[in-house]
Amino acid sequence: MNTIALHVNRRAVELSAEPRTSLADFVRDKLDLTGTHLGCEHGVCGACTVLLDGVPARSCITYAVACEGADITTIEGLDEDEVTTELRAAFTREHALQCGYCTPGMLVSARDLVLRLPDADERRIRVGLSGNLCRCTGYVGIVRAVQSVIEARRARNIAPQAGGGRTSLGPAGSGRAASGQIEPRPARQALVAASDSVVPGTIPDFTPATVLDQRFSLPYPPAKVFAMFDDIAGIAACLPGVSLAAPPRPECVEGVIRVRLGPIAASFEGAARVERDPATLSGRIVGIGTDQRNHSATQGEIRYRLIPLDGGAATSVDLSIGYTLTGMLAQVGRPGLVRDLARRLVAEFAGNLDRHMSGAPSGQAAPAELSFWSLASDVLRARLARMFGRVFTGKGGAE
Repeated sequence: MNTIALHVNRRAVELSAEPRTSLADFVRDKLDLTGTHLGCEHGVCGACTVLLDGVPARSCITYAVACEGADITTIEGLDEDEVTTELRAAFTREHALQCGYCTPGMLVSARDLVLRLPDADERRIRVGLSGNLCRCTGYVGIVRAVQSVIEARRARNIAPQAGGGRTSLGPAGSGRAASGQIEPRPARQALVAASDSVVPGTIPDFTPATVLDQRFSLPYPPAKVFAMFDDIAGIAACLPGVSLAAPPRPECVEGVIRVRLGPIAASFEGAARVERDPATLSGRIVGIGTDQRNHSATQGEIRYRLIPLDGGAATSVDLSIGYTLTGMLAQVGRPGLVRDLARRLVAEFAGNLDRHMSGAPSGQAAPAELSFWSLASDVLRARLARMFGRVFTGKGGAE
């Protein structure tokens, strides 16, 4: 057990706790401050958000022992806070809550936005709240509530505070925090810098954080499929969310991948290096890109190999898709769900590619924006169908 001395809601606290105790469990179990809710317990949903030395923080992934000497404010500590009072009234007025489970964390994050943002820009509000998930409202009422408070305060000539009123940033309670702005994490900073300065022909190799293997078949000979893979513009037209920024060159291509995930819209601009080996009917595409608006970055690699089927009349396309992603989109991704989404995306690509090669009308173009919610809904329907199928047929077993 460790003895921890800190301030919670302006009150000095000194209590014992196990080193593994999270700050969320500490304030809930030791201090009965149950307004801090636990949801995912992985730092993703935002329900547990509190103020740690004046900065919104995920209390479920913050160790209590790391907060020695820190100043913690939970939702209970904001009862008399002027901004939070205005936000509560706005949430009620705009119907910005239903079950209310996410609301404490949402209010803490919204308060930070009200203090910092110079105007009620909807996009910046949505980005700022993207780390707080709501299962009920669809976010429209929440965004309107935050907008109304910002507009009202600016109309009263209450200027935004640089840094949201925080005077220092650094390790909680360390006393060694340095004044200044939050900088990107080193890994993200290096990736963004690399993609900003990259020359398409010198895109570096990398080790992907995640690798997914997929396979599909096409009713065409391998030579015809390999020639199609040499048509970069044609391949891009078959990929949901992908568009070219310039005419492709033999060994490289520049383009944009547009992705929407709930309130988050990302547009990754970058370049890719293209390699092909006619002798083995294989190839590799290595790319890097950044989304400047959300300060996110990604590196990706696609390896493909063509295998003859039916005596060479058809082709099996073996894909290995590897990627490293930093930024807000990196918060989303249970491995099983990501695999299912990749399977669905590859199936759409294969269907578009088949129609393109056959010369038949596509019926509809590949979407200009890749919507993970649309893909996820199909995945969840398929999973439910499989689950109920096992129930009614009496077949057990996990996926």
